[in-house]
Amino acid sequence: MFFVIFLSTRGVFSGGSTLLGYIGIDTIIEQMRKKTMKTGFDFNIMVVGPSGLGKSTLVNTLFKSQVSRKSAGWARDEKIPKTVEIKSVSHVIEEGGVKMKLTIVDTPGFGDQINNDNCWEPISKYINEQFEKFLKEEVNITRKKRIPDTRVHCCLYFIPPTGHCLRQLDVEFMRRLSHSVNIIPVIAKSDTMTIEERQEFKQRVRKELENNGIEFYPQKEFDDDMEDKSDNDKIRETMPFAVVGSDKEHQVNGKRVLGRKTAWGIIEVENPNHCEFAQLRDFLIRSHLQDLKEVTHNIHYETYRAKRLNDNGGLHPISSNDTQESNL
Repeated sequence: MFFVIFLSTRGVFSGGSTLLGYIGIDTIIEQMRKKTMKTGFDFNIMVVGPSGLGKSTLVNTLFKSQVSRKSAGWARDEKIPKTVEIKSVSHVIEEGGVKMKLTIVDTPGFGDQINNDNCWEPISKYINEQFEKFLKEEVNITRKKRIPDTRVHCCLYFIPPTGHCLRQLDVEFMRRLSHSVNIIPVIAKSDTMTIEERQEFKQRVRKELENNGIEFYPQKEFDDDMEDKSDNDKIRETMPFAVVGSDKEHQVNGKRVLGRKTAWGIIEVENPNHCEFAQLRDFLIRSHLQDLKEVTHNIHYETYRAKRLNDNGGLHPISSNDTQESNL
């Protein structure tokens, strides 16, 4: 048996009986905020797609700083690798007193070969390796107070703006990895299409994903309540986001705006009439960042953890001595 306790500005009510005065349960939000301000948090984004789609530029635009791998000492004459590589770069970003360790995981070589069979395997392996690292830390007898979180919280999948249909590679990648990472599909360089072409392409992509049984984030099955479902339905109807990235400023009507200069004018990145970048940013950072982390931990990681423990009959706890011996 349990009682539901309702709090109001007039007092606390339990089972119809009024309790005396204010308790202060609502201060938990402020307590959590202060703790987050002190410790900060991790957020790890993977970007996947063929070269030339503006992946690095879009990430820089999202966080309004040079955070991509290419911005961190990448050589312009770097050749496209013959196989898919996994490269990451981390930065600490601070805004309003809140610190975030942002890690961008890049996948150069994906989709750039003549034969792209199984090119998703190194990416899947990397995602599972991060789950494994977290799991091994969890089963340590003497655990760290705060386990470093390198798990991929979000995968931005860049779709070429062909205007026709998804490639088989796009379908295979999302089908195989959608159960281990939060995939957010985006149409790159969407300013190469007219508004009508863009809408038709978005509808075609959504239909193909549905026909292939691919659920992108936010997945319908994880909606907590009707309010979540209503909000997420609107987002799902908008996806995939048709975006344009640019870290260059231009003067438009007396204001400095991020945009791409063309022969026909300025494509304003944050203008919703020009592209859906602002919607992607608000969704990814301002409304669903915490949920991305929670779905990663509670769904994707737990699925991996349960399978791993079931396959091995459970992982034995690792003591500090075991760790030292393994390093010898």
